[in-house]
Amino acid sequence: MKALTPEQIITFRKTFEEDRAARTAEAAMARTEMADLAYIPANAAKLQGDFEIELKTRGITAQQKSGRCWLFAALNILREVAAEKCGLKEFELSQNYLSFYDKLEKANNFLEMVIANADKPLDDPMMVYLMSTGIDDGGYWVMAADLVRKYGAVPKTAMPETYQSEHTATFMKYLNQLLRRDAAELREKTAAGGDPEPLREQMMAEIYRAECIAFGEPVQTFEFSYRDADNVYHVDRNLTPKTFYDKYIGLDLEEYVAVTNMPSRKSNERYAFHFTGSMAESRVVDLNLSMDEVQELVLAQLRGGEPVWFGCDAGAFGARKEGVWDPDSFDYQGLLGGADFTMDKKNRLAYRGSCATHAMLLVGVSFDENGQPSRWKIENSWGKENGKDGYFVCSQKYFREYVYEAIIGKKYMTDAQKALLSREPVEVAPWNADYAL
Repeated sequence: MKALTPEQIITFRKTFEEDRAARTAEAAMARTEMADLAYIPANAAKLQGDFEIELKTRGITAQQKSGRCWLFAALNILREVAAEKCGLKEFELSQNYLSFYDKLEKANNFLEMVIANADKPLDDPMMVYLMSTGIDDGGYWVMAADLVRKYGAVPKTAMPETYQSEHTATFMKYLNQLLRRDAAELREKTAAGGDPEPLREQMMAEIYRAECIAFGEPVQTFEFSYRDADNVYHVDRNLTPKTFYDKYIGLDLEEYVAVTNMPSRKSNERYAFHFTGSMAESRVVDLNLSMDEVQELVLAQLRGGEPVWFGCDAGAFGARKEGVWDPDSFDYQGLLGGADFTMDKKNRLAYRGSCATHAMLLVGVSFDENGQPSRWKIENSWGKENGKDGYFVCSQKYFREYVYEAIIGKKYMTDAQKALLSREPVEVAPWNADYAL
């Protein structure tokens, strides 16, 4: 390996000092946010306007300072079903209720993974993964579906947000500290030949108590009352979360499939992985397809009147305040002296330059003069103060390059795609899953 030489540094300095545009950019960068300097309003303006296909939804949600986008997006699909049945203009399901159980299930799964790998040294890849990752707020559609099937759902009025549910960083920090301490004790117990399960159950009771303090104890029975669009009052008493789901939502979640476009993997193949965000009894499974196929499936579902849960890289070419995602609306290359950041989708994934960091709903699309999609309408969970009253837009270029996953109803899939669902998934190590939310 060769070290930088003083002569090379002198050459670099001389080249920079003679570059007037670079010196001007240096002055601008000293006092201004980089994304604001790179932003091109005229290009972003081209993405504004109505959409040829546009689904009406019942209100923008706000995940606040938490990483629960995947759960908000999933519940926003389910709330549309309930709101339609009840004739409600606005409605929201409790994110706090399911995120309570999400953290509880993740903690249990983490401890079970520690026990299952207790014979491995701490520098084994699995133990390094477990201890360095811990658990967090993030997740996938399949995890939301697992939670709903196991615990049902409740209106937001039955279990509202708390400060801690909306600001999770500190709680998650100490929960992970607790889990790592627990991991050490479980490994010591196992190494001594003891049964770790009674100890794990005590640990889970401690975690349950801590969650109740932070988020409130999960509701078991509740009353659901509302006035419909005709101002008629309705009340339904002594509901449980499961009876509420069955009566007011009832969507068969088994009929929805995660399809991905991961060019770093083989197409027309199913993949599965079990990670720290899973339930102990579950795993994430998806079907990897070409982007053309993913796009056609998304269009079919929108045409069918159903929004689409999707995962994307929200850190790529986004303007939060304006509500825009579009590579052509930012010029980082010009701002940074011509540096070329171009990588194709396959290499961005393989070299870990991008991954799915956010989940939202696709609720609309417009087409160009050739009948091809040109821009997509997005329902976000960042509150009404961002974007256009909480709705965002992305360009077709962004959609193709930075959307990695979509949840599609089986009824919209081709027979050939449905046939692939019977294939045994290829198991992927959780640290090689290529994407995370």
